Amino acid sequence: MNKPVLIKNSQGRKMNVLGDNQTIKMTSVDTNGQFTLIEQFDEPGVGIPKHIHFNEDELFRVLEGKLKVTIGDETKFVTAGDTIYCPRGIPHAWEVVGTEKAKTILMIFPAGLEVMFEELSRLSKGMSEIEKVIEITSKYNIHFV
Repeated sequence: MNKPVLIKNSQGRKMNVLGDNQTIKMTSVDTNGQFTLIEQFDEPGVGIPKHIHFNEDELFRVLEGKLKVTIGDETKFVTAGDTIYCPRGIPHAWEVVGTEKAKTILMIFPAGLEVMFEELSRLSKGMSEIEKVIEITSKYNIHFV
C-alpha cells in the first residue's frame, strides 16, 4: 500500500555514480515500485556515454545549466525549464556543457535502478573500470553502444 512521502530539500542519499553526483530522493520502496526520483548536480564535462535501457523509461527536467542530450541519432541542447523523455529501447547519452553546473531531476519508470546506481557508486575508478561497469549494468539490462 502506498503512503505519502515527504523528502526535504536537504534529504536523500548522496552518491557519485561514474562521475554523476546524484541524490536519491525517492526509491522503489517509497513509490511502490512505480518510479525512482533522483536529483543530479554536475560540473561541465560530466556525462554518461550512449547506452540503452531495455526495461525503463527516463524523464529529465533541467533546473539549472545546460546539457547536450543525444536520443537515437538526434542531438539537442537543453537548458533550465526543458524536459526530455527517453523511452526504453532507444540509445541515449547526456553531457553537461557550458560553464555552469547543471542541476536536473531524473525520474525513472519503473523504479529499481537506484540499486544499480548504488553498485556503480562503489567503483573507485568509475568509467575507467569499464569491464566492471558493463558487468553491473548488464545485470539490469542496460547496455552501452
